[in-house]
Amino acid sequence: MRADDLILFSQVQELGSFSKVAEQNNLTNSVVSKRIARLEEQAGVQLLYRTTRKLTLTEAGRALLQGAKNVKQATQEAIDSVSGYGESLSGHIKMSVPTISGDLVLAQAVAEFCNLHPGLTIDMSLNNRFVDLVEDGYDLVIRTGYLEDSSLIARHILDSQWVVCCSPRYIQSYGQPALPSELLNHNCLQYAYQTTGAREWEFKGEKKNTIVKVSGNFSTDNATALRKATLAGCGIAYMPRCLVYHDLKRGELIDLFPQQVGKCLGIYAVYPFTRQPPKKVKLLIEHIKMRYLEMAEYF
Repeated sequence: MRADDLILFSQVQELGSFSKVAEQNNLTNSVVSKRIARLEEQAGVQLLYRTTRKLTLTEAGRALLQGAKNVKQATQEAIDSVSGYGESLSGHIKMSVPTISGDLVLAQAVAEFCNLHPGLTIDMSLNNRFVDLVEDGYDLVIRTGYLEDSSLIARHILDSQWVVCCSPRYIQSYGQPALPSELLNHNCLQYAYQTTGAREWEFKGEKKNTIVKVSGNFSTDNATALRKATLAGCGIAYMPRCLVYHDLKRGELIDLFPQQVGKCLGIYAVYPFTRQPPKKVKLLIEHIKMRYLEMAEYF
């Protein structure tokens, strides 16, 4: 089998149609069709089900796909290994970042990196969901939390400390809890996007961390909405310090347990396992890390 046919087959699966692959490679539809047919002839099996609406992989096609992706990746790595020796970087990077860091640090940092390298384009998605890097075609993901997939490489950037806070207005109306256990008597606003559970707030203990299971009348998976509800005096919230850094500095929010909150999560740059990540990805990670460290006091 020819490597360029395997790469073309991988592109057909990614883009979902012969016409899109033809356009991307400056080929005709018939040429793409003939090359896939040649691949099927060499494999001795049908790789794609073709209908007027869509293309679907056969079982044999799914078996071949990972090998085709490996060929495509190895080819791209070979190109990337020399692309950095020129004056400028080129190509495209598809990345996903969490919403809070995206707004606070990464939107400006990544756009700045693009301006430093005019031949480079970057597609940055703000999404708290841990995307499937290989399946969804991401080159780089920035994530806060724990990494379980051993097929991925994670580079630690810095740690993000969480806080329990509320507005002075809330304290005036309902009093200030002196101990974490007193949160059981308060309206606790919950950040629904937490792997550890929105109601389970972690605090430091003498021997090990403890969990206080709170309750409240409002929960959201949007960090900005949680911050606004807290500023409005609607309740007490448990959230990343970077989200409310300026609010705490201005006294618009009060840090209730500054030495006792036990939740501190690492922020990581994550990319698919390869012998050598592309130079453009390595340089982008370094640029991002530098921008995070410049704002380390926020975290």
